[in-house]
Amino acid sequence: MNKLDRLIEEALQDQDRDILHQTEELGYFALGLSQFSGKLGWVTWVLMIVQTAMFIGAVWCGVYFFAATETLSALKWGLSSATLALMGTQLKLSLMPQMQADRIIRELKRIELMLARQNS
Repeated sequence: MNKLDRLIEEALQDQDRDILHQTEELGYFALGLSQFSGKLGWVTWVLMIVQTAMFIGAVWCGVYFFAATETLSALKWGLSSATLALMGTQLKLSLMPQMQADRIIRELKRIELMLARQNS
């Protein structure tokens, strides 16, 4: 917490201080875990379940890829493994824009609080 944040917190009343604590910046993991709740939490759950299934499928295909003795068999399992791994990674990365949007909304709420406090 920097000096400006401390000065703002000292100037606020108890009710405003509670709102400030509710809107304080979250760390990376806390922000990621917060995606599993709220109105769109079910979407995150579905994405993570599908991503986990794709990861397990990629590992399973990878095992068969490394055990293959023929080129065609190795190609079949290797491409399947790589495709599933890339799709799973892309699904997991699709949550990053939502995390950034949540971070921005949290900061906007903090600015609204400061403006409301200044006007009253």
